[in-house]
Amino acid sequence: MQNLPIFLEMRDRTAVVVGGGVVAARRAEFLVRCGAHVTAFAPELGEDFLELRHRPNFRHVARNPGPEDFEGSTLCFIATEDQGLAEEARSAAQAAGALVNVADQPRLCDFIMPSIVDRSPLVIAISTGGASPILGRMLKARLETQIPAAYGRLAHLMSGFRQRVAEVMPSQTTRRRFWETVLEGPIGEAALTGNERAAGAHLAREIEHVREHADLVPRGEVYLVGAGPGDPDLVTFRALRLMQKADVVLYDRLIGEGVMNLVRREAERIYVGKRPDDHELPQEEIGALLVRLALEGKRVLRLKGGDPFMFGRGGEEIETLAAHGVPFQVCPGVTAAIGASAYAGIPLTHRDHAQACVFVTGHGRDGKIDLDWTTLLQPRQTVAIYMGLRNLQALTEEFVARGASADLPAAIIDNATRVNQKVVMGTLRTLAAEARAAELRGPSIVIVGTVVALRDKLDWYAPAALNAEQAVKTAVNDKN
Repeated sequence: MQNLPIFLEMRDRTAVVVGGGVVAARRAEFLVRCGAHVTAFAPELGEDFLELRHRPNFRHVARNPGPEDFEGSTLCFIATEDQGLAEEARSAAQAAGALVNVADQPRLCDFIMPSIVDRSPLVIAISTGGASPILGRMLKARLETQIPAAYGRLAHLMSGFRQRVAEVMPSQTTRRRFWETVLEGPIGEAALTGNERAAGAHLAREIEHVREHADLVPRGEVYLVGAGPGDPDLVTFRALRLMQKADVVLYDRLIGEGVMNLVRREAERIYVGKRPDDHELPQEEIGALLVRLALEGKRVLRLKGGDPFMFGRGGEEIETLAAHGVPFQVCPGVTAAIGASAYAGIPLTHRDHAQACVFVTGHGRDGKIDLDWTTLLQPRQTVAIYMGLRNLQALTEEFVARGASADLPAAIIDNATRVNQKVVMGTLRTLAAEARAAELRGPSIVIVGTVVALRDKLDWYAPAALNAEQAVKTAVNDKN
């Protein structure tokens, strides 16, 4: 995160605007609406200041500012085409302790003005950190059409009841769940349709109902959610909704930072390990932890890479929950082999190559590979192997020993769908050596079958990190 997004309380504070054009006027307008005492310095003000001239917290000084004019100011906006004036004003404002924004000059700014969607008291700010202001404006335009003005009325309704809800519900968890019910139910719907009186009356009754049943323990639940193979954009809408409702999340090493950023910020996070031969928590303890947290009344998110029912031991965990009477729901995800094959340009089935696909795991108990080789070694079939990196040499040798051609195409996709994805291609004879040379670290998916040969034509995914690396190499070569 390049910038810290905050909303600054400016009521009754002092702010300075340098400039008399349209940009300066927009900055002054925002400050006046926030209740700040605004002084605009400019020999003349343009017509865009017309509606501000008679506001009690706005004044115009018809000259350029001096160093003394910035004393006591919290913020200073500079919007002038006079570069010398801009730099002098910036230095004086910073010396006085004010935070400074210079229009269209990010290198001179202490903070950035975002694009704003105003549904007061609901306000949405959008920033690209100066990377692409036009993208920020495009997103603002999209949100303007998707968020009706009625959401401001809904926020206003809630603000009027916040203190009463806090008195009746001292538990933060209880309050959050209460407000979720309000927003998602008939009270929120009534407010959005403009019937604020009915919404308020209904909300008051619900608060009293909670007061009368204050001794009830909140109902806990477990969400078993598949997070997909790595790319946050592959998380489903339902998964995202559940991730935003959780009080606590249990996750392991397959869950990347991009996916974790989608989880509710205030949720407690518990790492439960799950590295090969190095489990932070044994499976039995994970199940017991899920039960305990749910019985405490918490909404527990069990976040798993890929799909929880595809070699994810999700079935074992919900068996434990069912045995203890804990409510749960399962949200499937894009399983790793599907995501890896798609992003590697290797279709798992193809009319000219394979009419079937078998999913297997590449490790067994006590380090022994125990697979149904008769099932795997069928013609016109693809084999997708989970967790096969560590035993790749033994796996490929066993394929050949069981009758597969040593020249059968095979590939391994490392960190599939992520920006650091690597795809190593070869045959059963060469793949293990190629993988060692590439220094793959996993998680990885191995694909065996003639469909692998299609990658040369179907490869489409160029991760941003690799694009940047290639751009640097190209620039160096062009320079040389």
